[in-house]
Amino acid sequence: MLSPEFLLTSLIVVLIPGTGVLFTVSTGLTQGRMASVYAALGCTLGIVPHLLATVLGLAAVLHTSALAFEALRVAGVLYLFYVAVATWRDRSAFAVDAQAPHASNSRLVVKAVLLNVLNPKLTLFFLAFLPQFVPAGSAHPLDHLLGLSGVFMAMTFAVFVAYGLLAHAFRRTVIESRTVQDVLRRSFAAAFAGLGLKLALSERS
Repeated sequence: MLSPEFLLTSLIVVLIPGTGVLFTVSTGLTQGRMASVYAALGCTLGIVPHLLATVLGLAAVLHTSALAFEALRVAGVLYLFYVAVATWRDRSAFAVDAQAPHASNSRLVVKAVLLNVLNPKLTLFFLAFLPQFVPAGSAHPLDHLLGLSGVFMAMTFAVFVAYGLLAHAFRRTVIESRTVQDVLRRSFAAAFAGLGLKLALSERS
């Protein structure tokens, strides 16, 4: 069952400007709306290997001791605070190359897939993130993990498409405004820190 906490956390995770968002936004700015959709598709597909590796490993972990799960919970807290600090300090997330050459749709997808497949931080993130939302004592933890993963991927695709389309439509307002970038970045950082604190103070239900 999907919880509001999972949906909110996933949305914030997806919204955080990162490598995939940067690629999708830059594609939308330089190559048009449809190109940004293909870029978003490739970035989403690039998550699959990380999710599969994480899900298959966590299915066994969730059947072990409470200490093992507590270790994952602590890892989740540390990761959320790490992302909050990194997001607050980052000043290049929305920088784009206006001179980027055009590419075919298939090449855009392949490039986007490789972009995320070669990002080792994704596996670490899902290892710390997904277990927090699996019900205690679940008879089918693997099913829950796969379901959560599917929802996360669908959300990723939808948000990335929106990023690409909005970047194409509102270049001056968003991409070229340092003030808007700073407000977005600090809001995301504060939200991550708040979620990390909430997770640190909570117990698995």
